[in-house]
Amino acid sequence: MNKTPRIHIPQTVRQYVFHRDKYQCQSCGKIAAEIDLTIDHIIPLARGGENDISNLHTLCFTCNQRKTDKIDHRFRRQFKI
Repeated sequence: MNKTPRIHIPQTVRQYVFHRDKYQCQSCGKIAAEIDLTIDHIIPLARGGENDISNLHTLCFTCNQRKTDKIDHRFRRQFKI
């Protein structure tokens, strides 16, 4: 499996993903008023995930750090992994 190169996520894409996810961490449910939010790849680039907007979701900083390059199997139904 080849690692996908990391690219800069434009601010407009970041805002779209935050808005789509209702400014809420998709793992623990905390909202932007409670915690700092980040953009994360559902299928990590290191595991062959793509830089496509459908592979991005909102996570809080803590959940993003905990996930590292693992695949969150709660999203398996949306992706063929």
